[in-house]
Amino acid sequence: MLFIVRHGRTAHNASGLLLGRIDPPLDELGRAQAEALAAAIGPVDRLISSPLLRTRETAKAFGIEPIIDDRWIELDYGDYDGKPLGEIASQTWSDWRTDPDFRPPNGETLSELGDRVSGALDELASDGSASDRTTVVVTHVSPIKAAVCWGLGVDQMTSWRLWVAPASITRIGTTPRGGVLHTFNEVAHLADLQG
Repeated sequence: MLFIVRHGRTAHNASGLLLGRIDPPLDELGRAQAEALAAAIGPVDRLISSPLLRTRETAKAFGIEPIIDDRWIELDYGDYDGKPLGEIASQTWSDWRTDPDFRPPNGETLSELGDRVSGALDELASDGSASDRTTVVVTHVSPIKAAVCWGLGVDQMTSWRLWVAPASITRIGTTPRGGVLHTFNEVAHLADLQG
């Protein structure tokens, strides 16, 4: 089973900023969320992480050394990285939400994100170990959405209809015929945390 998990909260997340490749640490709540996340999943056979600090700090809660895989890094928002959502022009949002090949200035398209995440998932599925080992991937909002699209066999535009909570769990099974979405955006393990 693949557990695709989002990192814990950062101050940037709490402030409603677009958070792509800039690299803030987890905040205090984010560290507590990481511990709750690791406890909810339990023992892990293989741990994979995006290279960014917030995912590596979340991965640390699992107690084993992660494999760093750049394919799980967050979408590159380019010039929009770190900006409040309200500063993005409404026409830009409209263009972005209707075109998988829309590229933020100096950034990355959803199609490119989907290709790299699908490649990582195809690799995990093809070696057969994902079906009989507990594999956790610690990543970000956009790669999780891309993974769900892969699991459902739908295009990347579906990602705009998904919301992913900090430190949430998404479970994806792998079969010879492709991915199967088991659960999405599990957060019950965070119920005792304030935030």
